[in-house]
Amino acid sequence: MRYEKGRRDASRERILQAASERFRADGIAASGLSRVMKDAGLTNGAFYPHFESKAELVRESLVTALDAQAEQMRQILAADGLDGLIAAYLAPEHRDNPQFGCATSALAAEIAREPRETRAAYTERVSALTRQVAAYLPPHVTDPEATAVALLATCIGTLQIARAVDDAEMSNGILAAGREAARTLVRTAASPPP
Repeated sequence: MRYEKGRRDASRERILQAASERFRADGIAASGLSRVMKDAGLTNGAFYPHFESKAELVRESLVTALDAQAEQMRQILAADGLDGLIAAYLAPEHRDNPQFGCATSALAAEIAREPRETRAAYTERVSALTRQVAAYLPPHVTDPEATAVALLATCIGTLQIARAVDDAEMSNGILAAGREAARTLVRTAASPPP
């Protein structure tokens, strides 16, 4: 039986969304295709008309998640600047809901083991995110992209550690320390040259 293009596209989008959330929540290796398809409300047989392999699904769902994150970051930066981005990224809500959050903080170690095509797509998006953040640094910052990388790394590492500990008070303290470190980095970079 043939289905109209719109229905096929809608099914593909459901699979991508379900995979994106499942991978960020449970990790790539721990997420089987049958669970992803169940999350999408589809049968396992519906997978292969859309994707050749799990590796392709990982790549496409990662791109979907990172593109959505870039748009969300754009909105936060436009409304609240870097301080707003730091506050939103290192918020308890972000820590507690990895399935809806940053793909890098949830999957960086696994992405490093993915095929070259996936890592290339990831690299392209991380470069774009870096430029996006760098654009909000003061114009006199000597190396805005390096500062943006440092800021992103501070936030990502903070979030990963805050998620990994099993003590809520300690986790909240890690988030608070990370917010302060990220803000200090921005203030230091924004200090006018002597």
